[in-house]
Amino acid sequence: MNDDSLAQILLDGTGAILAYALVGLVLFVVGFYMTDLATPGRLITVIRTHRNPNATLLACASTVGVGLIVAVSIFASGGDLMEGLTRTLVFGLVGIVAMTIATLVFDKVVGISIRHLADDSEDKLEPAAILLGVANLMIGFVTAVAVY
Repeated sequence: MNDDSLAQILLDGTGAILAYALVGLVLFVVGFYMTDLATPGRLITVIRTHRNPNATLLACASTVGVGLIVAVSIFASGGDLMEGLTRTLVFGLVGIVAMTIATLVFDKVVGISIRHLADDSEDKLEPAAILLGVANLMIGFVTAVAVY
């Protein structure tokens, strides 16, 4: 048994986890702000101050979609750390843009206004927000599979 190789494996693995976590965090922030662009006003204000459940559901669904894209990008990256980080970052960014565009197109085709949902003065969860939330999840899933 070679203790040096175990220590090296643990050190390398820990470094890789931290590097992927950092790239993932960057992608989550980018994904949040891409969702912010698709909703009226500042998304965080609509969620925190207005306590709008529709905007919250859409932001959560987008975050899960981004998580799927990031996870599959990491899985598809292979063993080389630098190549994996680069692939995850590039495919993650492209996936987030693709997911945002697909979501906006879906909204237009189906005829649901994100602006109306995120600015609902009654602050009640709307069935249309649930539909868009599920669509966001599935668009993220499809985009993630396309990365692979």
